[in-house]
Amino acid sequence: MRGRLVTFERPLLLLTLLVVPLAVALYVLAERRRMRYAIRFTNLDVLAGVVGDRYLRRFVPLALFLLALAALCIGMARPEHTTLVPRDRATVILVVDVSRSMEAKDVKPNRIGAATAAVRTFLDRVPARLQVGLIAFAGDPAVATPPTTNHDLVRKSLDTIEWFPSFGGTAIGDALAAAVKLGQQAVSGASGNLASATTAAPDTQTRGLVSILFLSDGAQTRGELEPLQGAERAKVAGIPVYTVALGTPNGALYFGGGFPGAGPFGGHRVPVPPDPATLRAIADRTGGEFFAAQSAKSLQAAYKRLGSRLGRKPGESEITYGFLAGAALLLVAAGLLSALWSPRLP
Repeated sequence: MRGRLVTFERPLLLLTLLVVPLAVALYVLAERRRMRYAIRFTNLDVLAGVVGDRYLRRFVPLALFLLALAALCIGMARPEHTTLVPRDRATVILVVDVSRSMEAKDVKPNRIGAATAAVRTFLDRVPARLQVGLIAFAGDPAVATPPTTNHDLVRKSLDTIEWFPSFGGTAIGDALAAAVKLGQQAVSGASGNLASATTAAPDTQTRGLVSILFLSDGAQTRGELEPLQGAERAKVAGIPVYTVALGTPNGALYFGGGFPGAGPFGGHRVPVPPDPATLRAIADRTGGEFFAAQSAKSLQAAYKRLGSRLGRKPGESEITYGFLAGAALLLVAAGLLSALWSPRLP
């Protein structure tokens, strides 16, 4: 939720704002009485010289006083604004593709390096009590970190998967099923492995408590479940999947000299473009959101945004003290300006 709607716990007390126009009316009445005496002063040139350009300054302290009065009245009504607050028992399952294509360098320093850096940014922004699990997948999914509130464990696992080569293809559907099962286990408190991840998931209360953040850089090449079959598992469980397609259409691996990524003069070129259409379809089917990341900067931006949203829910936060503090500052400013600018007869 981007917008912040202000509501009031005691809206009837907003009627106290009527004292502001009442104060204005009293001031105007007092000014009219003062003008009667001013007209009786026969030497108007002398009077103008005394007042001079200080005439308007009289209204600045008054305006500050009225603003302070209005802020006090609003504060009495106990204003609140709707914002995102941490959700109890919330879990996010991070799923990261570690297939061979993640060694491509079209995203700097390479795809897997940019991905792990973005996940660390995500961990820096999520609520401290959010449970975070990590699954790495290529041809098969594997739990790198079970869901935990100890985010340092997840960070340590990232150091491991970044240097973990995998040659088994890309099983997007199976990885989704594994993430759904792991999320359900985290909410229900059950334990177990992912041996049965591609079987029907148990009916547990995951709706609104579990989210999956899924990153891949290629199309499915193997696995028991098709990508949309895995997405259907998430949809039935009420788990939104936020997908990130990492890489550029021209991304490629180069084989030559005994190592990949040697460059255009290093040997055989193997294209490894991402598959944004499939990942977008997964997000659409599960009620999540799709992101296309063709650079480390755009990947960081996506994970920053999701780190500020996932694991949270709309909640009310009272801002009464902000209005009271503002009223106090306005009163002090009005008093100081009134003392400095009050006209004094010579």
